[in-house]
Amino acid sequence: MLKMLTHIGKYFLMLKEIFNKPLKWSAMKNLIFKEIDDLIIGSLGIVAFISFFVGGVVSIQTALNLTNPLIPKYLIGFATRQSVILEFAPTFISIIMAGKMGSFITSSIGTMRVTEQIDALEVMGVNSLNYLVFPKIIALLLYPFVIGISMFLGVLGGWMAGVYGGFTSSDEFIMGLQTEFIPFHITYAFIKTFVFAIILATIPSYHGYYMKGGALEVGKASTVSFVWCSVAIILSNYILTQLLLSK
Repeated sequence: MLKMLTHIGKYFLMLKEIFNKPLKWSAMKNLIFKEIDDLIIGSLGIVAFISFFVGGVVSIQTALNLTNPLIPKYLIGFATRQSVILEFAPTFISIIMAGKMGSFITSSIGTMRVTEQIDALEVMGVNSLNYLVFPKIIALLLYPFVIGISMFLGVLGGWMAGVYGGFTSSDEFIMGLQTEFIPFHITYAFIKTFVFAIILATIPSYHGYYMKGGALEVGKASTVSFVWCSVAIILSNYILTQLLLSK
């Protein structure tokens, strides 16, 4: 318990240190664009693939469970929309990204720690946390864009699976998408996504920056960062759902 509290305190001290002695914009700009390419653009392919097919699976499973002929077919579209927008796109994709982005961030910073590149930055008077972590935080402010694409492709995959699988008509599916639509659910999903983005940028960075040892420990740090990233995402998801959706 004491060790956990020590890590939590150290984590928040790291967050404070990130914004001290910021790098000049001319140098920071290139770092930010590189992180956008690595973390955002590099994740679009896997996000698109997973979102499309999971949306289709949700649609098919919903259709197969509507065995009562009195239940309207438009509920397939309704269930797909609710599942994708409320939980699948923001939360499930974020846990997958904890493995992809998180492991990449931890291993890249951990390798710099092992090879003493971080020590070299400190010797030159550069705030290494600002240099390494701040560009990742700024890049991941675009993470809601990734989740927006995930929502769209999830619903599109559900529509294609439902219509071309013969489970429902296009008009019924679209009626389900429009039925009892609450615009705040989109806002809720993007608020969650923003919090998850901060978690994805900072927790893996913490485990990479403060790791000790050699190449083997870099792998262990990547695994630990994925676990704690996933735990933080699930806990914050529960808390935000209670705060934003409970009446």
